Amino acid sequence: MPQQREPTISLALYHLFKWTVVSPSLHVYFRGQIHHAERVPQQGPLIVVSNHASDFDPPLLSNCMRRPVAFMAKQELFEVPVLSTLIRWYGAYPVNRGSADRSAIRAALASLDQGWAVGLFLQGTRTVDGRITNPKQGAALIASKIQAPLLPVCLWGTEKIIPKGQKFPRSVPLTIRIGEPIPPPASRDRTALAEVTQHCADVINAMHDLGR
Repeated sequence: MPQQREPTISLALYHLFKWTVVSPSLHVYFRGQIHHAERVPQQGPLIVVSNHASDFDPPLLSNCMRRPVAFMAKQELFEVPVLSTLIRWYGAYPVNRGSADRSAIRAALASLDQGWAVGLFLQGTRTVDGRITNPKQGAALIASKIQAPLLPVCLWGTEKIIPKGQKFPRSVPLTIRIGEPIPPPASRDRTALAEVTQHCADVINAMHDLGR
């Protein structure tokens, strides 16, 4: 049986980092707006899927969930003393570049089993405009394995934080919209995975089209 909440120390660190750094930055410097935070299930395994346009996306997304969100990180970071312990407390899990799909799925399932919400960027990489054009089926596959809901989230404006040639983050307006939870695929059939994946992408892109 999966746990219902992430480790206590991770929850404490999440709130410390959220209220001292991320939330003030989002609401003051970036004039952030958050829509429908009440839609986020606060207990049990959850797969948060979103668009991706900036390195700022993981902490911003996690901040808006009102619970910690575990993201993958490259294996090399877990070989650094002290840093390895800290990022594990924050929910990061290692992924080997040579076998990213397999190791990511195993690590994500392990995090979900510990009660974490797991964050996955639906396209896998950043896009220049924040829209999803080629969604990957990894999130739907993980959801089907553990039968956890998928939560679509749209990050609007993050691609403008550090444009090409800029070194420091700009004070641009950001908007985060949270959709209704989407049930996991009933099977691991490719058609079922593709349908749920495309539905997630369509919901996120529709929220992105709403703009500010």
